[in-house]
Amino acid sequence: MDFPDAKLQKILFVLTQLVNAHVYKLSILGMFMFSRVLFSRSYAIRLLQAYDHWLTFTVKTHLMRFLLLAILMIPFYACAQSGSFALAVLQYRGGGDWYANPTALSNLSEYCNKQLGLNLAEPEFVDVGSPALFNYPFVHMTGHGNVVFGPNDQENLRSYLIGGGFLHIDDNYGMDVFIRPQLQQLFPDKELVEVPFGHPVYHQKYDFPRGLPKVHEHDELPPQGFGIFHEGRMILFYSYESDLGDGWEDPSVHKDPEELRQQALRMGANLVQYALMGEDEEQ
Repeated sequence: MDFPDAKLQKILFVLTQLVNAHVYKLSILGMFMFSRVLFSRSYAIRLLQAYDHWLTFTVKTHLMRFLLLAILMIPFYACAQSGSFALAVLQYRGGGDWYANPTALSNLSEYCNKQLGLNLAEPEFVDVGSPALFNYPFVHMTGHGNVVFGPNDQENLRSYLIGGGFLHIDDNYGMDVFIRPQLQQLFPDKELVEVPFGHPVYHQKYDFPRGLPKVHEHDELPPQGFGIFHEGRMILFYSYESDLGDGWEDPSVHKDPEELRQQALRMGANLVQYALMGEDEEQ
């Protein structure tokens, strides 16, 4: 994959040089001067050698983490440079109808272009185990039935989410009993927790003080939004008993009242805005 221009290459090069050269030399000098004042010269030298060994390992470790994150973010950077990118529908295995609500994401993209000033292209499809997943900053998953993430799918999706991606899962009624075990396998060390009404995802451009809108009624249960968090950032949002995707579909599909459809689209726009821009500055 080609870089969009030479800017990112220069940034990575300069940072690498700083870490490996100037920062390293300055920290070594500072450590020696500090230890020389407090201790004898011979002890300072021994301490310096130990510090040098630790610093080399630490710098290399953090540098590798930074470079990996930068590489993962290259597709997002390219999208920002070109001014246009697409949302994507997640293709998965297990027999569930990942292709449900075929007009939903297209309508949401058009709505975000008008209301958020974005330049989203037509939505695309991406397999959960494909490297192309990293080309999309926002991925939408839906369906009514079984979901299976294989080992490669789990590894790819986990890397995508931790690396800066965002997944919205919308239970189209019938997915819940299948998706929850898969999420436990995807992140065995993290919990799927209910997102509080005060979270910024409910207060981006549009305010939802009571959480998700209820688009379609199934089991007379309230709509709930669940999330998985990594280092303080919500990387996955699961809308349950809400049917947001149904509300995004063409008006002729479900014939929902226009105000209800608008509520669904507004909440969808909040999700996209949160995924792309983080928390609203006013929050």
